Amino acid sequence: MSALTDLIYGGANAVAGLTEGAVNDAIAKYGEQKEVAFPDTAYFLPTIYAATGVKVTKLGDLPACVGVLKSLISGKEDLGEALNAGLATAVGAEIIEALKYVESADPYAGDSGIGFVPDPIIRSLGVPLVTGDIPGVAVMLGKADDAALVSEIIKGYQTRGILTFLVGDIIEQAIENGVKMGLDFRVVPLGHDVTSVTHVVTVAIRAALIFGAVTPGDLPTLLAYTKERVPAFVNAFGALDAVTVSAGAGAIALGFPVIVDSDLGDIQVPGALESVTDLTKTVAHSLELRNIKIKIREIPIPVAFASAFEGEIIRRGDMHVQFNSTRKPTCELVVMKDAADIEDHKITIIGSDVDTVTAPADMSLGVLIEVCGEKMQVDFEPVIERKLHYWYNYMEGVMHTGQRNLINVRISKEAFEKGLRLKDFGEVIWCEIMDEFASVVDKCQVTLITDEAKVVELRDSVAMPRYDERDARLAGLTDESVDTFYTCILCQSFAPSHCCVVTPERLGLCGAVSWLDAKATKELTPTGPCQPIPKEGCTDERLGKYTAVDEAVSQATQGAVSSVTLYSILEDPMTSCGCFECICGIIPEANGVVIVNREYKGMTPTGMTFGELASMTGGGVQTPGFMGHGRHFISSKKFISAEGGIERIVWMPKELKDSVGDKLNKTAKELFGADNFIDMIGDETVATDSETLLAFLTEKNHPALGMDPIM
Repeated sequence: MSALTDLIYGGANAVAGLTEGAVNDAIAKYGEQKEVAFPDTAYFLPTIYAATGVKVTKLGDLPACVGVLKSLISGKEDLGEALNAGLATAVGAEIIEALKYVESADPYAGDSGIGFVPDPIIRSLGVPLVTGDIPGVAVMLGKADDAALVSEIIKGYQTRGILTFLVGDIIEQAIENGVKMGLDFRVVPLGHDVTSVTHVVTVAIRAALIFGAVTPGDLPTLLAYTKERVPAFVNAFGALDAVTVSAGAGAIALGFPVIVDSDLGDIQVPGALESVTDLTKTVAHSLELRNIKIKIREIPIPVAFASAFEGEIIRRGDMHVQFNSTRKPTCELVVMKDAADIEDHKITIIGSDVDTVTAPADMSLGVLIEVCGEKMQVDFEPVIERKLHYWYNYMEGVMHTGQRNLINVRISKEAFEKGLRLKDFGEVIWCEIMDEFASVVDKCQVTLITDEAKVVELRDSVAMPRYDERDARLAGLTDESVDTFYTCILCQSFAPSHCCVVTPERLGLCGAVSWLDAKATKELTPTGPCQPIPKEGCTDERLGKYTAVDEAVSQATQGAVSSVTLYSILEDPMTSCGCFECICGIIPEANGVVIVNREYKGMTPTGMTFGELASMTGGGVQTPGFMGHGRHFISSKKFISAEGGIERIVWMPKELKDSVGDKLNKTAKELFGADNFIDMIGDETVATDSETLLAFLTEKNHPALGMDPIM
């Protein structure tokens, strides 16, 4: 083992020396009071903050951190001690990378890497991580001898939905071999220096802080969290120098196994540091070491099919054809039928296929999906329908937005040239329905229509009346009209003490789980994350407090949370995991609340950014006065109704106001007769401080100013 520990200590000492010199040089150049920070994070220098609790804000804070770093390098002939030296390397790398942001606000501008990954991106990854759409995280670094083969490894991870980070010359090797990159494709180049690996380390560490509510400074709990709950691993390629080995030791300390392409001989550590010299086996062995099990969907279509392609953007110049409701009639409809009316796996095309037009073309598209099943319910039709958005986007070279009769679908020239046709869309739809909804769907047939007159007939005579029926049903779905609520504990894989309570008027805080979704999930997976709560034992109607809800939440969180109210932000508010779309927080001086969405990067009138508000709210804890929630909850009549409801909303970012404005105005009109209530709400164009906001609210005669004190 001495050869391995010697390498680790050698690399750690080298990084410690570089770090100390860089810190001294920066202080000499800028002074101790110079601010040092990564962009758009509430967690300072995350590795240092999480491991020690120290909040680094200026260069003068760093010499003490270097001292801690050096103390971790004991030189003792013990693997555990050597792994501590690996953590020292991670700390040194973080400091070196942070100093780049002292020199430049955007040190990675013009580089093929992105550098630091901001908090909102980590939060946005929460849902796909907990649902398994992102089943694992790969870190690939170095330079491979065979660029084509290592690019196939990257694509192998991509087709399995693995989020892959690249460090080093492997970035250029991948680009040259046609690997599609960017967060949208779940292949993210970080940077060329080996210290850039710290940017994926901080992703794992901030996951522990954001979702796991790990206390900064509690290093044992931090390491247990990353090992048990962050499914990451490292692939290292090319010659291994001491610094790379030491960085790998830091990964192993976090619980991430390292697989290298060179023969390490007897310095391998089974399960932690292993050689795989046959690169065709790298993917399988890496997943096996991290116990990541992936169900490969073999769908007979000519393009790749994986969640990694969900964010692909197809520009008009790159498209072969589009089906856009603003240009041609479109609709998508799922209907439940009797078994006798359905021929299973029947795919019918009515009209011309996409090979009859010249790019860039516009065509009509009507999609009629007929299903039957003993356990199928009409309420499940829109649940299946919404899945079309994901399934279309999982096809490489296909982009889908919208729903119902307002959609835009594009097929790229590249996908068309590979042979993608409408029958392939039908095949994807049939395969995914029969896989994902197997417990309620026994048979399914798919009809795709491009004949414009027939699409209009389907849309106007069949689809629109069906949509209207559903809307009427949904309008009547209130918390009072049902006898069952649902738990949702999807996020417990990251936030063990969190549990959403989903009601008709309050969807899950991630925005992805409605009451109908939860109901369908219970049918699809009887022992799964969504379990029914009988609406019994109401002890306070104003707060939305039920003994049955308390019992269900206590059971779901193993006693971590014993009491939850559905309609209050002050008294036992619902917990938040960290992947919430928005945060609501009280601003006492305005007698109301501000709401901020995770996409907003600026300051709020509370004096805190989204990230700072989120750092007080996530991880499955209850924080009176703060609450995570979905966008659509903002216009609900139940939104903080215990404190007065939507009349308390005094500020939102403009983008969020524009997004929810129409529905919020409608609710305001119904509740208290206000016209254009959204115009009374401040945004960043009028105020980002409480004093200016209060003047604006006074001018607008905002109703919150005349209400009883919120606190």
